[in-house]
Amino acid sequence: MIVFTFPGQGSQKPGMGEQWRDHPSWELVDEASAVLGRDLGQLLLHTEADELTRTDNAQLSTFLTSLIVLDAVERLGVEPAAAAGHSLGEYTALVSMGAMSFEDGLRLVAERGSAMLAATTERVGTMAAVLGLDDDDVEIACSRVSSDVWVANYNAPGQVVIAGSPEAVAECSDVAKELGAKKVMPMAVSGAFHTPFMAPARERLRAAIATADFREADLPVYANVDARPHTSASEWVGLLSSQLCSPVRWRQTLHNLGDAGGTVFVELGPGSVLTGMAKRTVTGATTLSVSTPNDLDKLITALATPSASVSGVHEGEHLFATERMVVSPAAGVFTPAAGIEAGSTLAPGTVLGAVGDVDVRSPFDGIVVGMLAVEGERVTTSQPIAWLRTA
Repeated sequence: MIVFTFPGQGSQKPGMGEQWRDHPSWELVDEASAVLGRDLGQLLLHTEADELTRTDNAQLSTFLTSLIVLDAVERLGVEPAAAAGHSLGEYTALVSMGAMSFEDGLRLVAERGSAMLAATTERVGTMAAVLGLDDDDVEIACSRVSSDVWVANYNAPGQVVIAGSPEAVAECSDVAKELGAKKVMPMAVSGAFHTPFMAPARERLRAAIATADFREADLPVYANVDARPHTSASEWVGLLSSQLCSPVRWRQTLHNLGDAGGTVFVELGPGSVLTGMAKRTVTGATTLSVSTPNDLDKLITALATPSASVSGVHEGEHLFATERMVVSPAAGVFTPAAGIEAGSTLAPGTVLGAVGDVDVRSPFDGIVVGMLAVEGERVTTSQPIAWLRTA
């Protein structure tokens, strides 16, 4: 069972769109720019670190990059059984499962980032990661502090984030160390996210959420608030409204996904933070991250040849959907191989043609439904070449 996970704020980095600008999925940037009336290509390509880490820019750039990656992965024919996103990533997960449109997702993320940025100016807050201490003990540390500090993220075993006023977070950090925390790491943020400090942002976001058109999700999306799967359109208004002031129950989400049969966790978007959390939390899980076009080939290779490529996935396990795509390993002019046509049965390694001097080989078996590239066509790296159905 494949699970798609989507990162939240903090995974962004300057120039993270550069490697995608020549990929067909980059078309989403133009669509998004038209929806919001601003140049989002500039945000993904040329914005400096200081400006990119601003809450509104960080959220919008991470959301859009994750959807570019998702679009590229979907072009390969890889499909999940469920999805989840960390904080901001929950909005990406909802778009990925059809629970809201791309346009509504953009508008909500833009409003969310703006509202959270405004809330940080109303009440200064900060966050810190507590390492090596059980959840219960971190909660006890928070309760021993008389001023405002709360658990904001349950990320993974032994990794919990606290948030609140700077003074309270500092005091709670000292208490956590007394209780046995191995380390407490202050985070470079200007707000106490997922705490009552975000109440003003929640009120603004509720108004925006009320205008969005939620739909039944194609597959379950696990929510941050309760770590449970949801498909009903009516539930997300309340869940998203509560999310800003409630802790992210990511560890619980990962456990529940594992209990539901999740074996392969694929993080889509910038960075690999969630990949590390899944590896630490779900015993025996295979964890992969896709953040650049080069990772697409690694993903296909890993899923197509699990016994050789990925520990924790057993030979014979069906990790793909019934329909699969063979994609181009290079850019250039496509020349088909003789005898490959609709109805042909392929074995792993079968040559379907060549792009320039590079062979196009099927990494898995299947029956050719149709060729998606024709002789003499110029194709790009990772562009679909053939459409297969499992034999």
